Amino acid sequence: MFSELIDEVPSDSSFKFNFSAKDNLCTIDFQTRAGSRILDGYRPPFDATPVSRLRRAGGLLIGKTNMDEFGFGTFCTNSGYGVPRNPFDIERSCGGSSGGAAAAACLLEDHLSLGVSTGGSISCPASFCGVVGLTPTYGRVSRYGLVDYGNSLDKVGILARSSSMIKNHFPTIAGSDPMDPTSCAQPTLDLDDTQIDSIAVPREAMENIHPSVRDSFLRALDIMRDQLSIDIHEVTIPSLRFALPAYYVLATSEASTNLARYCGMRFGVRGDDVTQHFNDYFSSVRSKNFGKEAKRRILLGTYSRMVGFRNRYYLKALSVRQTTISDYARVLKEHDVVATPTMPFIAPRFSEIERMKPIEMYRADFLTVPPNLAGLPHISVPCGYVDSMPTGMQLVSRHWSEGTLLNIANLWEGVFQYRFPGAQQ
Repeated sequence: MFSELIDEVPSDSSFKFNFSAKDNLCTIDFQTRAGSRILDGYRPPFDATPVSRLRRAGGLLIGKTNMDEFGFGTFCTNSGYGVPRNPFDIERSCGGSSGGAAAAACLLEDHLSLGVSTGGSISCPASFCGVVGLTPTYGRVSRYGLVDYGNSLDKVGILARSSSMIKNHFPTIAGSDPMDPTSCAQPTLDLDDTQIDSIAVPREAMENIHPSVRDSFLRALDIMRDQLSIDIHEVTIPSLRFALPAYYVLATSEASTNLARYCGMRFGVRGDDVTQHFNDYFSSVRSKNFGKEAKRRILLGTYSRMVGFRNRYYLKALSVRQTTISDYARVLKEHDVVATPTMPFIAPRFSEIERMKPIEMYRADFLTVPPNLAGLPHISVPCGYVDSMPTGMQLVSRHWSEGTLLNIANLWEGVFQYRFPGAQQ
């Protein structure tokens, strides 16, 4: 769960709450390794903006949470520092890439976990671990101090046991930051209660879902209609089918560029033989210290950006991204939120993950990728339990409308009881 934990909790009564940070957020007093061996021993000289803001608000950072290497994964099995396990069943995944953050939020009462999402890395583990995970609008929270996966996709968010905890602390980390230009052009955060009248359910999102997860999601919609008096409408968002391949082209292209700096000189562990030609030196450091999935995504991204392939893949992916944004805008003009299951199945066992091919792992993200590709705020809340494992419901709203999501999540918690490991049911 934790990649590094505080040695001793200070007795200073000035601390109002405790929190943890995903291992790709820079922190002064802990290593920041982004789940990768290539950053082993790296201690940043500064805090990431979300971390420093929580500290100033009275938060005590108790540890760094484990994650897939640089965020590359759906099941948190690609870390260079062990594999976090699901609190509901230790033989199952806690989801990725913010797996350790979700496990900490699930196990520790009144705990706040900072997570980072690129294509679903907050929603996925929130669903698998039965907690609430808020992914804000791209640019709402400063990315200064974040070890980037994809610069145009990464978003810092929060995981916790309830939406009220997130609502209390989200204003602390949100807002413009001169150190991150992408955060400087945002409207004022509005968390006032808003009327929720209509939910749109894309027809495309109900395909390739495990029957038990689909039934759990449909029961949740029935509760919203019958007990919360919210209208449920089926809609179509055709671009959802193409968001996944577009995302992997864009994300890997940006990742291959970002990871070029880890070569054993300015960043990354040093190689043993400094007398080598620089190409041989860089290759030896990267081959030894990057994991298998990191190497795969570097190769995919480099290929997509090559002369002759950029127009065929990269530019078409950008076009799909714009179409996805337009499709969501069309639907959200008439409805308050878009609802889908968060993940197509419950948390899989590690034995099942071992048998999966990479393409099967990538396909598992087809519901969480579209809002991330569009930069839209979304939240995952527990909506049912299958074989004692939680299932999640993902709610997506308009850009800069995090208040709408937290409001509907709060309404949902008034009619649905969450479960946590070890609690009396």
